[in-house]
This record gives sequence, structure tokens and C-alpha cells, in this order.
Amino acid sequence: MEQRPELTVEPVSPWARAQVMLPVFVPFALIGGLLPSFSLAANLYVLALGGGLMLAGLSSRLPRRAAPVALLPGVAWWLVPVGVFAIVEIVTFAMGSTHDYPTLSLLADPLLDGYLLRSMAYFAWLAGFWGLVRR
Repeated sequence: MEQRPELTVEPVSPWARAQVMLPVFVPFALIGGLLPSFSLAANLYVLALGGGLMLAGLSSRLPRRAAPVALLPGVAWWLVPVGVFAIVEIVTFAMGSTHDYPTLSLLADPLLDGYLLRSMAYFAWLAGFWGLVRR
């Protein structure tokens, strides 16, 4: 099989991720933690950060990590709870998300009221999205 040089990927050290994530994503997460949950400012902030990461992922400037050829067998077991949570969220959102039958987002609101947990949630979201961008 012929090797195409434009598709080969150089191995990236694991520290390359930490070097970007900590100094860049921590300030963004701390700023995001200051914004009230589900406010217009928070939604615009998430859209701006997500759009910036998406543009970074679409550019050819970032080093890419090789994607696995096939999914591991244990991945299906992780997709089952994610699928169940997605179905519950969609159904409850369609039903109007009352306090009797809340969405998962409404249930997370008391946890996200605190600055520290909201900042940690922003950091987890940025780190996860960064992992997707690098693929």
C-alpha cells in the first residue's frame, strides 16, 4: 500500500496538550465561571469559544493526532448511557421541561450555581472539545 505523505501524522507528545490546555483554557474557564448559568452572555461566550475552537480545528495549523482505525469494543458500552441521556433530554425538552419532569440541564442548575463548579465545567467542556478538534 502506498504511503501518502500528506496523510501521515507525526506523533505528538502528551505534554503538548497540557502545555496548551493549562495556560490557555484555565483563564477562559475562570472567565466563563463568572457568567450566570444559561444567560445571554454565557451563551454568547460558549458560542464564541466553540466557534474559535471549530475554526482552529478546520485550519491546517494544528498538529493532528491519528484517529483510530476501528472503535474499541468497550466504546459501545459508553455510547449506551450517552444515548439514554440524549433521549431523556430531547423528550423532556419537547415536553416543556417543567419542575415535575425536568431536563438534565435544569437538574444541573443547582450544581452550576457555584463559581468553582461552573469554572470546572467550562474547563472540562474546553478540554473535551480540544480533544475533538485535534482529531
